[in-house]
Amino acid sequence: MRFIKFNDKNIDSFLFMELSDLAKTLTKQDEIEVEYAFRSYYDPFAGKVYVSHFWDNRPAHEMINGLKTDVFLRSIGSYKDTKFKEIGAFLKKVRNLSVSSFAKQLLMVCEDLRLEEVCKRERPGTKKAFAVRRNVYRKYFQDQLNVNLVKSIQTDAFFNGLFLLLTTDNPFEDIPSISDSIDRVLPFVRNELMKVYEAKTTGDITKMVVEIAEVLDEVLENDMLNMYFHLPELEYDQIEDGLTFDDIKRQAKLDNDDSLGKIAEGDEDIYENHMPTHHRETSKATKSFLQFDIERGSKTDLMGEGGREGDDGDQALGMVQGSARKSKRNDYSHIEAMESRRDEEQGGGESEFGKENKYAYPVFKTPDIPTHEHIRSYEENAKIIAPYQKKLKQMIEKTLEHKKTLPRTDLHFGRLNKKLLRLLTDENPRLFYKKHQPSIEIDAVFSLLVDCSGSMFDKMDETKLGITLFHEALKSIRVPHEVVGFWEDTNEATETKQPNYFNTVIDFTSSIKRKSGPEIMQLEPEEDNRDGYAIRHMAKRLMERSEAQKFLLVFSDGEPAAMGYEQNGIIDTHEAVLDARKQGIEVINVFLSNGYIDEGQQKTIQNIYGKYSILVPNVDELPDVLFPLLRKLLHKSI
Repeated sequence: MRFIKFNDKNIDSFLFMELSDLAKTLTKQDEIEVEYAFRSYYDPFAGKVYVSHFWDNRPAHEMINGLKTDVFLRSIGSYKDTKFKEIGAFLKKVRNLSVSSFAKQLLMVCEDLRLEEVCKRERPGTKKAFAVRRNVYRKYFQDQLNVNLVKSIQTDAFFNGLFLLLTTDNPFEDIPSISDSIDRVLPFVRNELMKVYEAKTTGDITKMVVEIAEVLDEVLENDMLNMYFHLPELEYDQIEDGLTFDDIKRQAKLDNDDSLGKIAEGDEDIYENHMPTHHRETSKATKSFLQFDIERGSKTDLMGEGGREGDDGDQALGMVQGSARKSKRNDYSHIEAMESRRDEEQGGGESEFGKENKYAYPVFKTPDIPTHEHIRSYEENAKIIAPYQKKLKQMIEKTLEHKKTLPRTDLHFGRLNKKLLRLLTDENPRLFYKKHQPSIEIDAVFSLLVDCSGSMFDKMDETKLGITLFHEALKSIRVPHEVVGFWEDTNEATETKQPNYFNTVIDFTSSIKRKSGPEIMQLEPEEDNRDGYAIRHMAKRLMERSEAQKFLLVFSDGEPAAMGYEQNGIIDTHEAVLDARKQGIEVINVFLSNGYIDEGQQKTIQNIYGKYSILVPNVDELPDVLFPLLRKLLHKSI
């Protein structure tokens, strides 16, 4: 858990997921990602749409529409209609100007206005959102204009005025006088800016902005002080015209830059005695049967996404067809399995445990032999929860006995009773019965996942008391369960290596043994927590069980926080919860606090777990809260 939140801001996970789905839908690319940034832009190399923090702390209506228009501009506009090679050429031209920041920000404004019209033509339903965006920005830049005029920040004030001119509906809109030199060039700049509404391509915009920037380079004394829009300086030259996002992902170029003519259509690769091998570039047009990922070779006009399926006529494969047999030499398959296992441990589980956890790997721990202090502390906890445990056991036993001895006579169907007199005396006689059903056992399994992050230091003792109640109650009615503490090691974590510890203090096998329990006292607050990763691991273990009812209870005191997990941790945890529920596992969160739970915390937990979360404002009341929960879950399993 985190102790300090940057700017004390929580991410609305549902809104963030909505923005992510929106970007994927508009671009038709599942690999497109959405992230927050200081200003909005699109990174074609990383495949990321950045939405702006400009919309934070605004009314919900303005914030939602503002963020959505950021996605519209980048997913419909920048992704499909911006020519990034033109952007690269523009950056080279303005790099040495004294007003380069002014030029780059003006380009972003003009390009966004052009793309806005593209979005509204392609998706007319976006017009209302863009109207909200324009009103917010106009009010903001009007305020900035007044502030910069008072502070005599002339270049920024000039930029603010130009934005108001570009976005106005009033043909008589004007800006206040800033300086004599700016006033003299304003008619030229204003006339040039009107070309924005006629621009068809990114090239038209860059040409216009370069002409304005070159004139202002001799007029403006200083460059802009503030950043209102951001134009990232990427290696745009690497992007070739017509490339898709899938093409961009392969950035390595061939060593040689030649190409073959039209690919051969005949069967040129027919050799009676030998087959040549080409160590360098391909010199002839041939029809190769095998395809490789290469760094050398010549480009052809072959259009394919991968290797084709072989057939009986393939020469390169036909000679070995049907002759495979087990080798008598040493079998090295175990080495391959070891390598695969090592890759998995070092972060190879991207598809199974979520893309946010591709560098996380598990470290499983087993409990030590309980000390006398652990045993004594556990016995004290067991005495405190004994009344709850006894009530729970009696309730379960009575329910099972009731199901066993429930009368099964006087039914409308079944076996015919020997007492047939009621056929004459009763108007609607019930003359049938059924044999007694055997006692029904509790067909359920529980997994208790305990957050062992550092912020649990003031709640861990009360949490152990609640875990003791669960363990003793489930053990008394012989329901298998496990108790696992989880955390991520901050000191060992790097960008490509993130060890996540799982301390299984109670496992399924020992959970119903009479002397089990003191191991729970070994749970201690540690460091960070990667909740989505831990939930996926526990769900995988539960799915290996044969019980019909599977329950996963997550004890935590806040949102997840780990290396590279701050922004997307809530989303990843929510997805992990949804995936577990799709597999039939009931996931319930027990949120622990030592005081008032503010609205932001409640909303965060509800965004992750939905309505299946229990808020405990005072951890001292944990047994009183857990008792009805456990009773309800067990009664459901009978």
